[in-house]
Amino acid sequence: MTGVTEISLARRREVVGALRRGTVPQTGLDLFAVGLDRFTTALDDDLATVARGGSAFHAIRGEYGSGKTFFARWLAERAKRAGLATTEVQISETETPLHRLETVYRRLTERLATATHQPSALKAVVDSWFYTLEEEILDAGEVSDDDEKALAAAVDELMEQRLADVARTTPAFAAALRGYRDARANGDAATAEALIAWLGGQKSVAASARRAAGVRGDLDHFGAMGFLQGLLTVLRDCGHPGLLVVLDEIETLQRVRGDVREKGLNALRQLLDEIDAGRFPGLFLVITGTPAFYDGQQGVQRLAPLAQRLATDFTTDPRFDSPRAVQLRLAGFDLPGLGELGRNVRDLYAGAARNPERIAARVDDAYLGELAAAVTGGLGGKVGVAPRLFLRKLVADVLDRVDEFEEFDPRLHYALTVSSAELNEVERNAATADADDIELDLP
Repeated sequence: MTGVTEISLARRREVVGALRRGTVPQTGLDLFAVGLDRFTTALDDDLATVARGGSAFHAIRGEYGSGKTFFARWLAERAKRAGLATTEVQISETETPLHRLETVYRRLTERLATATHQPSALKAVVDSWFYTLEEEILDAGEVSDDDEKALAAAVDELMEQRLADVARTTPAFAAALRGYRDARANGDAATAEALIAWLGGQKSVAASARRAAGVRGDLDHFGAMGFLQGLLTVLRDCGHPGLLVVLDEIETLQRVRGDVREKGLNALRQLLDEIDAGRFPGLFLVITGTPAFYDGQQGVQRLAPLAQRLATDFTTDPRFDSPRAVQLRLAGFDLPGLGELGRNVRDLYAGAARNPERIAARVDDAYLGELAAAVTGGLGGKVGVAPRLFLRKLVADVLDRVDEFEEFDPRLHYALTVSSAELNEVERNAATADADDIELDLP
């Protein structure tokens, strides 16, 4: 078995495992994505712009179940293939309020990932950066690798040059990096780890570590902007020409107190202004939200300057939506699309199954259409909220059993049962029956 085959099997099993649990996979989304081809050229152009030192922004628009999180993670995979780092932040009222950018930055670094490093990749990125600086100096031939003192001084000088713009507004970022490098050189692992945590915006970092680096206090709202700028600089120098930041579930702003909502909307406006001003070269910012968030008076429309920046005409036929618009509309699934999704997942599953021939014979295209219609019927006919439950039932209740049991035929031995306990809030609201279990016999 070749290495490529092993990787392929691992990706298949990781994706199938997530679908079995009813969650969006972290990777491998390109293996079964449906309906995203129309965005690829425009988004790849955005990724290329970011990699050249530009910036980009999109607001993803879709109802619950339309695939906003799926879209964001699919885009993150494309970004990683282009060499960018990625991060996904879930906005929430209690844990990650948008108006506290220092908290957003902390979550950003906790979820930082690259093609070779899983979250949190911050320490690996910083170590790679210092290694890159050393290699650059040694390649210039002005310092010998045997002269550690001269090499350290040259790295310090080059570091200051690279962080000059950041240091003018946020000197603490450069100071913490310098302190981290000194602590590592002196074998002080505890101080080094504490300073990496402080660079990541973590609270409760030991005062002794902060004193060693000459920094004070915790990161605040305005300092977070400077730290993000510094992080982009470090990423670019160590081979990651940009950073994709996804702020997911931003519509939660609609459910907070009015003053908190307005602070959050203003923080988003401020961030967009800074991107437009060129402060964050290499940043690709993506937000996700429902139409109600973008169009309603409890969301974007509450702050006129932000509403103007995000304004997009959706009165035309969705077929002619521009993939280069500020807002990108996700139309959600219809039954044919749900059937196509099922076929993709079935074929993906079969590639790692013990009995792929049995999978193909007993879970044919017609059966997938029947299952899609049955799941949708159990959710009040609302196809848009059905994909998660449909895929979970397909994998856990049908494909697993067909693969494991030679006698199992889903048409004869399986009647779809949907328990309210396995539905999320949106799916529960869509369901048409109040009974604990809904049994739907497939033809």
